[in-house]
Amino acid sequence: MPIAVAQWTLDVDDVQREAEFWSAALGYPAEPARADSVHLHPPDGGSGPSVWLQPTHDPKRTKNRLHLDFGTADPAAEVNRLLQLGARPCDVGQTGTEGFVVLADPEGNEFCVFTEPHPELTGR
Repeated sequence: MPIAVAQWTLDVDDVQREAEFWSAALGYPAEPARADSVHLHPPDGGSGPSVWLQPTHDPKRTKNRLHLDFGTADPAAEVNRLLQLGARPCDVGQTGTEGFVVLADPEGNEFCVFTEPHPELTGR
């Protein structure tokens, strides 16, 4: 039997700032899990993995070895929205011909947004 992604866990320095960013980016409500961690869940019991943000004081040193790739119906608008939320463009060695834009969250954790509209989200 295959496994499924149930939760994405991210070690962060500023749990509250990262919770605000990822909650707004994903549309996931934040639920304090403990005094020092935050748990984000898909809205209204929707499907998809939850997000667990837990504190660390180890600085991020290099490119993530694992990252998320996001699809959206309107990639340009979504990249702009994410930048307004606090993401920033990130250079991990891309050539400019890739089918994605690389961004980093406020603490520098990289993620990508595909540049073509995602078929499951456009109704095509």
